[in-house]
Amino acid sequence: MSASVAVTGATGRMGRAVLEAADARGDVSVSFAVNRDPDADESVAGIAVEPSEEFDRLLAERDPDAVVDFTGPESSRAYVAAAAEAGVASVVGTTGFGDEGEQALREHAEYAPVLKASNFGRGVQALLSAVESAVADLPGYDVEVTETHHNRKRDAPSGTAKTILERIEETREDAGRRVHGREGEAPREAGEIGVHARRAGAITGEHEVLLAGNHEEVRLTHRAEDRGVFAEGALDAAVWLAGREPGWYEFADVVEGDA
Repeated sequence: MSASVAVTGATGRMGRAVLEAADARGDVSVSFAVNRDPDADESVAGIAVEPSEEFDRLLAERDPDAVVDFTGPESSRAYVAAAAEAGVASVVGTTGFGDEGEQALREHAEYAPVLKASNFGRGVQALLSAVESAVADLPGYDVEVTETHHNRKRDAPSGTAKTILERIEETREDAGRRVHGREGEAPREAGEIGVHARRAGAITGEHEVLLAGNHEEVRLTHRAEDRGVFAEGALDAAVWLAGREPGWYEFADVVEGDA
């Protein structure tokens, strides 16, 4: 199978990575790329970058199979809305949505396929499975989640960390409140989950889950060393999503479908 994709945020860190990854693949072609910055480079990986104001027109003229979006919550909602109206699938890697934003994306999924993921690393899917198993097998153990990203990342904790926390809370019956960092007198309460976000340098992304108890500890860690990991996963999702019925999809569907 193959897919044609439109790439938003084309001159951003992830937009560039997606275009570069697409250029190296034989199953993906780029219909067009857009960016909101009027001073952006004219091309990335040989693809001309056009103004985001042209997005609707380009959708109608180029008719891509999917839009791949790593921008911001507000712009992402607008791109997905336009894509859904045109009957075009959306692959969304943007994070930082509130409940209202998430619900808006789900409503668009009634008209076109929408696949949203906080992380497109296949290793993260393995991490989530391992976390569920470890939490289930180690009841009563203290749990701490730590994530580290580059110093320009806006949302904290990361979308991936939030997904990990949701899996822990779904698995652990006695899951208590989330405690973000610690300061002053902060003794641990039963069932609470510690959450820590670090921002430094150019770190692509690292997530660690610590379970400690009974004089032992288990650490589960995923480390991404290059954004190409996420770009490849998003393009895998676009190829998988092309031609599917309207609906809400997740990256786990892609990974499980390839297994």
